[in-house]
Amino acid sequence: MTFAEITTKRGDASDGMATGPLGRAHVRADGPAKITGRATYALEHAVADALHCVIVQSTIGAGRVVSIDKSDAEASPGVHLVLDAGNSLPLVPKADFFGNLPPGDTFVPFATEIRHNGELVAAVVADTVEQARAAADRLHITYEEAPVVATFADPRAGDGNPVEAMSKTWGEAEQALAEAPVSIEVRYETPREYNVPIEPHGLIAHWEADDRLTIHEPSQWIDGMANQFATWFGIPFENVRVVSPYIGGGFGSKGQALPHSAVAATAARMLGRPVKLAVTRPQTFTAHGGRPATWQTLKIGASEDGRIVAIDHRGANETAAAANFVETLGVVTSMMYAVPNFRSRQTIVPVNTVVPGAFRAPGKNPSAFALESAMDELAIALGMDPVELRRRNEPDVDPENGKPWSSRRLLACYDAGAAAFGWSKRNPEPRSMRNGRQLVGWGMAVGTHPVYSSPGEAMVRVLANGRVEVLSSAIDMGTGTYTILAQTAADALGVPVERVEVKLGDSRLPRAPVAGGSQLANLMVGAVHKTALAAREDLIALGLSDPNSPLQNQANTLIIEDGMIGPPRGPAIPLGDLLTATGRDALEVTRDTLPEKERTAEERLSMFTSLAGMERGPGIPKSRHSFCAHFVEVLVDEDFGTVRVSRVVSAVDAGRLYNPKLADSQFKGGIIMGIGMALLEEGITDPRNGRILNANLADYLIATNADIPAIETISVGEPDYDATPLGGKAVGEVAIVGMAAAIANAVHHAAGKRIRDLPITMEKLL
Repeated sequence: MTFAEITTKRGDASDGMATGPLGRAHVRADGPAKITGRATYALEHAVADALHCVIVQSTIGAGRVVSIDKSDAEASPGVHLVLDAGNSLPLVPKADFFGNLPPGDTFVPFATEIRHNGELVAAVVADTVEQARAAADRLHITYEEAPVVATFADPRAGDGNPVEAMSKTWGEAEQALAEAPVSIEVRYETPREYNVPIEPHGLIAHWEADDRLTIHEPSQWIDGMANQFATWFGIPFENVRVVSPYIGGGFGSKGQALPHSAVAATAARMLGRPVKLAVTRPQTFTAHGGRPATWQTLKIGASEDGRIVAIDHRGANETAAAANFVETLGVVTSMMYAVPNFRSRQTIVPVNTVVPGAFRAPGKNPSAFALESAMDELAIALGMDPVELRRRNEPDVDPENGKPWSSRRLLACYDAGAAAFGWSKRNPEPRSMRNGRQLVGWGMAVGTHPVYSSPGEAMVRVLANGRVEVLSSAIDMGTGTYTILAQTAADALGVPVERVEVKLGDSRLPRAPVAGGSQLANLMVGAVHKTALAAREDLIALGLSDPNSPLQNQANTLIIEDGMIGPPRGPAIPLGDLLTATGRDALEVTRDTLPEKERTAEERLSMFTSLAGMERGPGIPKSRHSFCAHFVEVLVDEDFGTVRVSRVVSAVDAGRLYNPKLADSQFKGGIIMGIGMALLEEGITDPRNGRILNANLADYLIATNADIPAIETISVGEPDYDATPLGGKAVGEVAIVGMAAAIANAVHHAAGKRIRDLPITMEKLL
C-alpha cells in the first residue's frame, strides 16, 4: 500500500475542519466498559481478606467529646477494632487543599473538640459492614455541648474576617457612583450546595508491608492524594500507590484525601489487613464540604446611554469555625465588563460547618449570579435590552489587569445565541408573554471561566503488534479523558484511533496535576501530543538508521500515516513490522510540559503535587478565558407559582474543541447543574444544632430528566494558541456560570417578581 492510497482512504473530517482524529466527534472510548459493567470503580476492586470500616460522626454542632465507652462495641460479633482519638496512630500533619494545616505536631483524623455536626469522632472495623454498623450503634458517646452558630444568618456570626487577596480597587468608585445618572444597589444570596456525585466517597486501603500502601479511592488528583498519604504516614511518595481508573463524578469533591481516608489507612496498618470504608450518602454531606452559602451586594452606576461608570462589590461566604475557605466572589465582576472605577471587598464568616470545598466553577458561579442578575436590573432601570447593555460595555482588554485577551468571542456568542433563540421577538414588558395560564419569560446572562495550565507528563508506547499505549496518572471522571487522549496520540503519531489504548488513574504512571479548574483536557492533550511527536521522530530515526530496518537507505525521510511507515513515494510497512525487524517489543517515550529547566526529583514531584501551576501569574502575557451567553425560556404557572425551564440556547467560546461530541455533553452538564442551582438545590440547616436536615437525595433536590428541556449549544470558538498549545480553552465548567442568573432574569420577565435569593421556589413567587 502506498501513501497516496492511505490518504485517499482517510476522507474528510466530520466537522469540516479537523483532518485527523483530534477534533472529530468520536464516541467515548470508555463507554462500552461502563455500559457492560466491566469498568471497576474503587469500592468494587477485589481485595482478599478485607475488613469493613464504618465511621461515626458527632451528633452535636459544637462542644467536646467527654468520653467514648467502647466496651459494648468491642464485644460485638465480628469486631476487630474500635478507633477514636485515644488509640489512633499519630500521623504527620499535612495541609489540606486550601492551605489549612492541622494544629500540633501530630494529626489524628478523629475530633475531640467538635466544630460541626457530623464531625468524625470514631470508627468501627469488623468482618462485615453489617457487623460494623451494629457495633457502631453500641458506642456510648458523652458530649459537652457548646452554643452553635449554624449559619451566617445567626446574628452571633458577626461580619466575618476580611480576605485581603480579594480586595481590588481602581479609579474612584465611590465618587463615580454618587455622580452616576442611573444606579442600582442590590443584594443577592446563594445557599449551601453539595457536590452529590453518583458515586459516594470511600476507599480500600491495603498495606503490603509496613512502608508500602495501596489505595483504591475515587480521585480527581492521583498524585496529590498519594502525596498526602505519604506525608501522613512518613513514607516515600513512591511507596504509595493510588489507583482510580474510573470515577462516578466528583465536581470538585474528590481532589484530596479526607479524614475518613486516613482512618481506613490507619486501621489497615494497625490490623495488617485490607480495610474497606464506604461513606454513606447522608455522611457525604458532612464528611466533606460543598459550596458555602454566600451573599453579595452590588452597586452599579451607569450613564444614560448604558455605559457602566462604576461597580462596588461586597461579598461574604461561610467558612468553618477552625479552617478557612474562600469562595472567590467578585472574580467575574472584576473582569467581565469595561468599568473605569471599581472596588471589591470580601469577608469569610466562621460558622459551625464542615470546611467548604470546591464545587463546579468555585467563585465564578456565584459571582456571575450576582453580576448577571444586577446587569438585568440595570438594563430595566435604563429601559435597555439586556443584550445591548452588555454589548455597550464589552471591554477591549481585561479591565482588572490591562492585559489583552488571548481571545474573546463573546460578541459572537450574543449573535449566534440570540439568532438561534429568536431573542428579537421578545416583548420586554414583564408578564407580557403567555401561553394560556402559563406566563412565558425570556432571560439571558453570560458566563466565563479562566484557562489554567499546569504541567503534565505522559508515556507513549508503540508495540510490536501495531498497537499504541498512552499512560498517565491523569483521571477520567466522566469528562472523556480516555477518548481525547487516544485521539491526540493517534493524530500526532499517525495511527488509527482504534489502535490506541489509554491507561489512566494510577500513581505508578507518569505524573499529572489535579483534574480541576477545567484544565485537564488542555494540559494532557498538550503532554500526549508532545510525547507522541517525540515517539514519531524516534520511529522515523529507527527506520532510517537501524541496520536491521527494511527501510534503511530507501530515503532521507520517512512518513507515518494510518499505522504505516515508509518513504513519501515508496512502499510502506506496518509500524509493528519495523519494531519486529529491529528486534524490539516496543518503543517507549516519556515527555512532560514542565518549563525547560533542570530540576531535582523533589522539585519535579512538587510541580505535580501542588496547586502552584494553576495560578494565573503575572508572567502570563494575555488574559485567557472561555465565555458563554445563555438564552433561557421559562414557564411560570400563574396559579401555582411553579417554574419550569422550557428551552435553553447557549453559545460558547471555548476555543478549539478536541471532541465536539464530548464538549457538547460537558456544556449541557453545566447547564443542567445551573438549572438545579436556580430552582432546586439548597442545604437546609437546623439552627439549634447545625445538623443538615436534608442530607439525602430524597430531600436535597437535584435536577432530573423531568426537569430538563431541550438544550441547544453552539460553539463559536476558534483555536486560541495563546491560551494553550493546541488551541483549546476551558470546557468543563464554563456553561454552569451565569445559568442561574439567566433563569432568574427569565422568571422576572415572566412573573414581574425579582427573586434574589436562590433557589427560586413557589413560596418566594406567590
